[in-house]
Amino acid sequence: MLARDAHVARRNAIQLFLQTFLQPLLFVFIFGRVMVGSGYMPQAYKGLLLPGIIAISMTFTGIWAVAMPLIAEFQWTREIEDRLLAPIDMRWIAVEKVLAGMLQALVAGLAVIPLAWLVLRPVEIHISSPLSFTVIILLVASFSACGGLALGCSMNQQHIGLMFSLVMTPMIFFGCTYYPWSALTKFPVLQKAVLINPLVYASEGLRAMLVPGFPHLSTLAVLLMLGFFDVLFLVVGLRQFEKKAIS
Repeated sequence: MLARDAHVARRNAIQLFLQTFLQPLLFVFIFGRVMVGSGYMPQAYKGLLLPGIIAISMTFTGIWAVAMPLIAEFQWTREIEDRLLAPIDMRWIAVEKVLAGMLQALVAGLAVIPLAWLVLRPVEIHISSPLSFTVIILLVASFSACGGLALGCSMNQQHIGLMFSLVMTPMIFFGCTYYPWSALTKFPVLQKAVLINPLVYASEGLRAMLVPGFPHLSTLAVLLMLGFFDVLFLVVGLRQFEKKAIS
């Protein structure tokens, strides 16, 4: 099934390319090149912004890659019925969807780095610990794909717009993507409230790995919370997938 999804991705390569790379490229160009080049933002902001753009790109891509096909297959094409006939536990079908979404999220996130190097030059990136960076980026990809599984199995087609306006938009703007978590010090209630947002830990973790000179949450806290959200979204997603498949 994973090979089949890869074949479909190859057939839709242009659409997938635009979906994966256009948004991060625009973010990098507008905020990193235009705003900094025109003097509205300091040069150092490019380094602060880059981890947040990677986190947004991975989160958006992973959620979209899992949630949208699930909504379509359960409610429009009914293609999921063929997969449910496979002689395996139905939960493995959901796991395959998560793995496919993780791969797309990883490609989307890692692709931002060379794009940023091309557009934002010069920008300083320093991966202090390759192992920690690998673990964090895998956890971020997993959270986005598992979140897509939970959302895709919990929402009907008429609620797709609400998913983006009520879930994705607040997640991005309160996810410490354009600013570090420490910037919310003057808003103590908001600073504590945003800690329920998994994108905060994705942005802060990548910031700690790529530009450790900027303020960031501790790596241990990031690893623990990303692991927690991964497990939470996977459990919720599998439960919702099973309920939807049986009904």
